Amino acid sequence: MLSIGDLSAASGVKIPTIRWYEETGLLPEPERGANGRRRYGAQIIARLRFIRHARELGFAPDAIRQLLALSDRAGERTTDCGPADALARAQLADIRSRIARLKALEAELTLMLEGRHGSAGECRVLEVLSDHALCESHESRPDTDLRHPI
Repeated sequence: MLSIGDLSAASGVKIPTIRWYEETGLLPEPERGANGRRRYGAQIIARLRFIRHARELGFAPDAIRQLLALSDRAGERTTDCGPADALARAQLADIRSRIARLKALEAELTLMLEGRHGSAGECRVLEVLSDHALCESHESRPDTDLRHPI
């Protein structure tokens, strides 16, 4: 049996994060020793690594919960990979959308920096930030909120 510190070291996940995963149901409640401290079986390391990897790929906790449920049933003959594929496809679409918004932000900032330089009264960056209508993206992408790319 592992302490929470040993589990953290073995999985590369910080102790507060492990506790949060327990609170949100991504990890099961651990056994408790006579002293009341958490005790984990070695099998929980693989589950924690699964969660960590899914988080690194940007999956939200609800999607991870669904993926864990699918993984728990992976040994069953009737388990279909379709739901896992659908979650991964949705995540990929979200990432591509974020990238597109970030590229738009990059282009807008590049245009701002290519403008006039000099005193604050002639600064293109300050001018554009003061009047959103001067943004290149303002006309071409009115439905895109470039303030929140992620």
